[in-house]
Amino acid sequence: MAERSSEPSGWAVGWTYFAGMMMIMIGFFHAIAGFVAIVNDEFYVATKEYLLRFDTSTWGWIHLILGILVLLAGFGLFSGAVWARTLGTIMALISAIAAFAWLPYYPVWAIVIIAVAVSVIWALTAHGRDVTRL
Repeated sequence: MAERSSEPSGWAVGWTYFAGMMMIMIGFFHAIAGFVAIVNDEFYVATKEYLLRFDTSTWGWIHLILGILVLLAGFGLFSGAVWARTLGTIMALISAIAAFAWLPYYPVWAIVIIAVAVSVIWALTAHGRDVTRL
């Protein structure tokens, strides 16, 4: 069995920093989408037959609060702390679920957020601890 090097991989650390930056970006995007929905609740139009159909102002508050939490978790990732990685993974998962529920309102944007959230989850779970070994 090959012995693992105690030297962290630059590639792995880069993915963790990428995850932090993506969380900051996703949080900002959620907050902007939420703010728009709060200010102008007729900006987004949803399909009539959708299971998770809420008022756009309600979605606005959900996105604004979620965005702020994801943004703060993204900044916390740069410390390399376990709590930040755990919170980052949970917030990215919640972000992906919220974006899925947001699909009928803004489908392309929701798919982009889901894709980025999945890459963040992968980076944090596969390589998150490498930041602390720098």
